[in-house]
Amino acid sequence: MFNSIKNHFYKKRLKDKRFNFLFDKPSNDEYICFDCETTGLDPLIDDIISIGAVIIKNNTIIASKKFIRYVKPKSNQLKENSIKIHHLRKCDLENACNIDDVILEFLYFIGNRKIVGYFLDFDLKMINKYLKPIIGINLPNKKYEVSEIYHDFKIDLIPQSFVDLRFKSILNELNLPNFGTHDSYNDALMTALIFIKLKNSASVKIN
Repeated sequence: MFNSIKNHFYKKRLKDKRFNFLFDKPSNDEYICFDCETTGLDPLIDDIISIGAVIIKNNTIIASKKFIRYVKPKSNQLKENSIKIHHLRKCDLENACNIDDVILEFLYFIGNRKIVGYFLDFDLKMINKYLKPIIGINLPNKKYEVSEIYHDFKIDLIPQSFVDLRFKSILNELNLPNFGTHDSYNDALMTALIFIKLKNSASVKIN
């Protein structure tokens, strides 16, 4: 009910009616899993430098449809600490895309699908930072945080236990491959594998 009311007001505030498709009823078996690499961890001052995303359909990752874009940061600054994490230098982004163009491409890629991510709230804040000035609203799509799903999954198995929510720990616990973190596409792919495995566990209910 709350989402319906929120989306009603979102739709009224939408600046560009080309994006009315965001409010269409999503398919029950399709999801978008995405990840952002950024210049830092403050959405107010930091910039996106890459976005990676995959489509999940019928418990399968659609390998032929993926989204990988590198973005030239608006501030044109890359912090030393962030370079050590994602290994993207200023010279690597000289010919990268403009964020406003990438955001609109990403919007068409997402469509009305439900969104999946790890540390999703941060990634959405980064996306919405650029999206809202263009179309007037934040992403209205339904969202799933895999660390929350995993936490509930583990607590159901072992009540009152400590649950390690670190990304690598979740991969290890679920016996999933690690392709190397802090690459937006690899992170999106691994998060999608986590989601699919949890979604197909008998104790997990995904609405």
